[in-house]
Amino acid sequence: MIEDVRKDAAIRMQKSVESLKHEFAKIRTGRAHTSLLDHITVPYYGSDVPLTQVANIGIEDARTLTVAPWEKQMVGVVEKAIMTSDLGLNPATAGTLIRVPLPSLTEERRRDLIKVVRHEAEGGRVAIRNIRRDALHTLKELLKEKEISEDQERRAETEIQKLTDQHVAKVDEMLAGKEQDLLSI
Repeated sequence: MIEDVRKDAAIRMQKSVESLKHEFAKIRTGRAHTSLLDHITVPYYGSDVPLTQVANIGIEDARTLTVAPWEKQMVGVVEKAIMTSDLGLNPATAGTLIRVPLPSLTEERRRDLIKVVRHEAEGGRVAIRNIRRDALHTLKELLKEKEISEDQERRAETEIQKLTDQHVAKVDEMLAGKEQDLLSI
């Protein structure tokens, strides 16, 4: 019983950390990274599909991404999708290859992105604390139904708190790394 609660909490906390890592990947630093375009969708034969399903995305250099659509008629559609995305990028087409240069970040934009990153990290911490609250509530229910003793409950609470502290520390570590990335030129 207690082990099931602890395992469930650990798995859910790890998923929260992974989700935060995915969100951090979307926030661009000065360097090109293929995950910047992951959330862009393009219309393809009547349905919206992720860009990665209609084109090959690569890195040309530190500040340039390349997008090579698999079908020639998709070049204009892909270019328009990148242009209208919330990233503020201006792709340039050369035949069937689309180059996406990443402009350097201004100091003001870096500060704004740091605020966004901190907000995302706080959301991750809150999610982890909510998982802890759910696990502790489950333990209280087990105690109330006399399926576990008070000593077992206290030990389990201590374990869950340790898990919470470990995952919050991971979030803080990821936040520090992302802030450092954003501040480096």
